[in-house]
Amino acid sequence: MIKDDLDNRILSTLSADARTSISTLARGLGIARTTAQARLERLERSGTIAGYTLKLGTIARLGRIRATVLLQVEPRSTAGVVSRLKAMPEVEVVHTSSGRFDMILELASATTTAMDQVLDIIGGIPGVRSSESLIHLSTKFNRAGAI
Repeated sequence: MIKDDLDNRILSTLSADARTSISTLARGLGIARTTAQARLERLERSGTIAGYTLKLGTIARLGRIRATVLLQVEPRSTAGVVSRLKAMPEVEVVHTSSGRFDMILELASATTTAMDQVLDIIGGIPGVRSSESLIHLSTKFNRAGAI
């Protein structure tokens, strides 16, 4: 699908607040409500918009235990491992990487006990050869804005 300036403005607005109503979106972009609705449906159908999600605020994120997990994955097992990781709400981000490890995961949980359980589950996923966990102690700064 080819995106134009209007599509990009819709995506930008919804990235800032995914709860923006169609009426508010249309008014803010200076377009008809039906145009906004049609564009939004097209972006959803094409897969450009895959869904809408909740972003925790700073207060909610501060009390969570965070970890980075480095995974080595068996050859041709990446798709299956990623599929299992997607089903785990504690796994917030999955990157593929070059070098000794195949994937870099970013995890968050409410307690150390919950983190321990998640790490055990990840280690038991078929195709995971080995893992190394790095528990975050504190954040000195974060240019991305999330904690």
